[in-house]
Formats: sequence, structure tokens, C-alpha cells
Amino acid sequence: MATDDPAAIVSDPDGREVVLLARIWEDKIACDDPELVDQLDAVMQTVAKPDHVEPDALPAPARFYRRNVGPSRWLMAIVSYEQQPARIIAALANRKDPKRWKP
Repeated sequence: MATDDPAAIVSDPDGREVVLLARIWEDKIACDDPELVDQLDAVMQTVAKPDHVEPDALPAPARFYRRNVGPSRWLMAIVSYEQQPARIIAALANRKDPKRWKP
């Protein structure tokens, strides 16, 4: 059964702590995108060492992207900074480049 215990904890590039709750991992991410079930480390590294970040207007979430990890061209993790510590609220594999991506 999923809980509010962290499945993993990482620091973003600005040094802020980011958690992925077990219930979000098990009940949302793994259910919505089953190809990510074995990609927990890749999701966390996407936040720790992104290739691209698209911040939204505060306090909305930021989107962290990492190339060539996981099951697709891009792995995206969405982080909400509305609470402390910040939380990963979604993750998904994506074939398309991020909107603001400039190689």
C-alpha cells in the first residue's frame, strides 16, 4: 500500500530538496505510465541533473527534462514547489522536444 513516506529524495540544481512520495510513485506515475515502473532512479536524476528546465509562473510547477534516459527520447518530471519539501507530482516519457528546447 502506498504511503506518504518518500520513495526517493534528491536535490534539484538549486540545492532544494525534492521528494517523490511512495503513493505518487505507485498510485499515479507507475499506473499512468507503466513503462516507468523500473525507472525510479532515472526520474530522480532528471530532477537532479536535467538537460532542460521549463519553469512556470510561480507558484506553479517546474518541468525538468532529461534526454536519452528511460523508455523514450525525453523523460520529464514535474516538480511542485508549493510545499516544503518540494514534490515530484508527475513523470512521463515523451518523444517530442520540450517547447523551449534549444539544442
